[in-house]
Amino acid sequence: MSNWLIYSIGFLAQLFFAGRLITQWLLSERSKKVETPSLFWKLSLLGSILMFMYGYFREDVAIMLGQVIIYIVYIRNLQLQNKWTGENSFLKFIYIGVPLLIGSYLIFISKLDLSYLVSSENIASWLIWFGILGQVVFNTRFFYQWLYSEKKKESTLPFGFWVLSLAGALLILAYGLLRNDPVLIASHCFGGIVYIRNIFLLKNNTV
Repeated sequence: MSNWLIYSIGFLAQLFFAGRLITQWLLSERSKKVETPSLFWKLSLLGSILMFMYGYFREDVAIMLGQVIIYIVYIRNLQLQNKWTGENSFLKFIYIGVPLLIGSYLIFISKLDLSYLVSSENIASWLIWFGILGQVVFNTRFFYQWLYSEKKKESTLPFGFWVLSLAGALLILAYGLLRNDPVLIASHCFGGIVYIRNIFLLKNNTV
């Protein structure tokens, strides 16, 4: 597959991720507190599917792993907002059916070689682990958010979520620079601005 098409998939994924942040940001600025719209989670699901595909075509196991480990948290937050049961069948097929189809393709049809993805022939071992570290930190924010929301019995984006977002974004930005990955560089430069703004909104609300 040509590089321009691969990058197009990556940037389309980031458009969904940027859309969730912009929506959340604008609603939060309007109410002067951190909001958690259901659209945030719906766009997260769509962006995650495309980003996994981008990671596959880029032969980047860190990107693929980052999308797999967090997917169920997006769905759970929609359930907490009572937005999952009312979702139409077509969107549910996209959210659940498409990942299952992609997984089936990778397992039964694709010649995906996991050993190659983590070998030094594809990418230096230390860089693989650095990328995975960035993804783990970045995605830990959602597990933290998930546990926090389960405790509160509502979907919310707490202070710790934004701190972990910023820390993870800086790590993945460094990884993107080392990998010469324009998708990761562009997305995490923009995301950092929103994370910092939400941190300030939360701090102002606690004063």
